[in-house]
Amino acid sequence: MMRSLWTAASGMMAMQLSIDVTTNNLANVNTTGFKKSRAEFEDLMYQTLKIAGSVTAAGDRIPTGLQVGMGVRPVAVHKEFSQGAFRNTGNPLDLAIEGQGFFQVDVNGEFAYTRAGTFKLDNEGRIMTANGYALQPEFIVPPDTQNIVVTERGRISAMDKFGEELAGADIPLFTFINPAGLNSIGRNLFLPTAASGEELEGVPGEENVGTIAQAFLEMSNVDIVEEMVNLITGQRAYEINSRALQTSDQMLQVANQMKR
Repeated sequence: MMRSLWTAASGMMAMQLSIDVTTNNLANVNTTGFKKSRAEFEDLMYQTLKIAGSVTAAGDRIPTGLQVGMGVRPVAVHKEFSQGAFRNTGNPLDLAIEGQGFFQVDVNGEFAYTRAGTFKLDNEGRIMTANGYALQPEFIVPPDTQNIVVTERGRISAMDKFGEELAGADIPLFTFINPAGLNSIGRNLFLPTAASGEELEGVPGEENVGTIAQAFLEMSNVDIVEEMVNLITGQRAYEINSRALQTSDQMLQVANQMKR
């Protein structure tokens, strides 16, 4: 009887994690460059009461065994890097990546990576994120710049009022063999890990590296309908496991109250 109690409890905890992940996806449905997550689970070890294929006393083999599962546990929260929808903003410092790749920014002397291209200028003309992290390689826009042009191949140019280039540079994009292995640290930033592999610098539009769209932003790839279905499914599964827990408790109560 105690087996069912622990099994149902593991199911409730698993569904709680599933709802937590889904809720975080829904909370970031309007977060620029956000990538949704998916909780993944695996069944726990089994208690084997009879081995399949074992020989009976009559010399016959048992066609099926007798195993009882011990519940479920979370094994991973997988980050999905599918393309989000684009939104036209008209802001020349808004950049979206169409395809694979990340922008590199300097976070207190450490390189981090982001898909959120909501860049701005600081008081020195440097291109920064909203949190003050400089785009790498660092580019300074001259004071008399009238227009900023970024091509899909990553060439950024500061133009004067006559259309002449005052300063220019190339914006590289960085890819990873396993982007799902990146470490999310919030603020739309990721750090490489041993699972993601080291960053690979590439030129936008070359060798499977995405291109850059100026005056666009990549929105979250969260599908609200899908997440609502996941939320309802998780809630119902939590209720079912709760009911199983109550049933096991009632059965124990009946057994405890039996009189000889």
